[in-house]
Amino acid sequence: MDKTADFLADEDLPKARVALLLKHFSRLDDDRQPWRVVYPLSEVLLLLTCATIASCDDFDEIAAWGKCHLDLLRKFAPYYNGIPCERWLRALVNRINPETFASCFEDWIHALWPGRHILIAIDGKTSRRTHDKRKGLKALHTLSAYATNAHLTLAQLSVPEKTNEITAIPVLLDHLAEKEQLEGALVTIDAMGCQVEIAAKIVEHKADFLLPLKGNQPTLEAEVETYFETAPAEELVRKTTVEKGHGRIETRIFTASKVVDWIESDKSYPGQPRFKDIRTILHVLNRTEYADRCTFDTRIYISSAPLDIERLAAGSRGHWGVESMHWVLDVEFKDDLSRYRAGHGAKNMAVVRRFALGLLRANKSKGSIKTRRKSASWNTQFLLEILQMK
Repeated sequence: MDKTADFLADEDLPKARVALLLKHFSRLDDDRQPWRVVYPLSEVLLLLTCATIASCDDFDEIAAWGKCHLDLLRKFAPYYNGIPCERWLRALVNRINPETFASCFEDWIHALWPGRHILIAIDGKTSRRTHDKRKGLKALHTLSAYATNAHLTLAQLSVPEKTNEITAIPVLLDHLAEKEQLEGALVTIDAMGCQVEIAAKIVEHKADFLLPLKGNQPTLEAEVETYFETAPAEELVRKTTVEKGHGRIETRIFTASKVVDWIESDKSYPGQPRFKDIRTILHVLNRTEYADRCTFDTRIYISSAPLDIERLAAGSRGHWGVESMHWVLDVEFKDDLSRYRAGHGAKNMAVVRRFALGLLRANKSKGSIKTRRKSASWNTQFLLEILQMK
């Protein structure tokens, strides 16, 4: 047990999310000799989490924030030797095992939000400036599983490059199933994930898939689109939604059908995909009106879920949540500008950013993510609210 654990044992602190996070951090192996440990690992990781929430995007800012808010941090851990410098922080983060580190956050999220998630979106993101041509290192590509209803990153997996997403997705699905977070969910993936093996893996774990047909399965896409053009009205179920905001009006017309027996008919062609669990097909027409123009977009989906137009529409619309998360990471957390290249720094800080964003989104206060981060930096009471200590 390290000094932080002793501190928590000695002080009768109320059960809180930060205390639980420290408990999970204590699982991480620290290969330093105990008598040489000046800054316990759990204290450093708590500093990283709090400072990242509070609008700090690099190690210089994190160290400076920690020194200014040492009294706040000492409410949760002793910090007998204060806050380490930027170089020391960087060296330690580069050494931490990223898989174990990510697992700590995942278990923390699972402990706080134990319920099953209705919608899970899987998507990948590249941190563009983490590449190093001189050393032959490719940019870090991270695959995330995002609970769109709870606005939380459930798990993430680092893959060498985007072309490896197809092989990484089944690994991520197995991981979610092991954590008991997949069963009963509707899983959405972008067109790259529309593969027979991936669809079968989702069903194997007692979940349902909603996968888009967009260039990846051209023949099946064309046949499904033709069906919706000619299908009798009694075979179709429709739903229309209208959203206004950000200078535009978006109208979505969802059309679904459970008449899919023709997909498994005697007709065949070379290389025909053999999806065995299709129960529903979905057509989405999206009309976006701006002040000076109007655009249209059509999407086709296959799904193993029974016909429930509300659930299918929510899944199709909800996949935007993980794409929005990636956009926020780039714009507000400077993820795309990160130049961490040595050791495991890029992978570990990617974990911290995603879970910091999850906590910020879970807070119900008004204001943008940028405003919430700034407020957490200026107002320690608001930071405590985000951490849900109060």
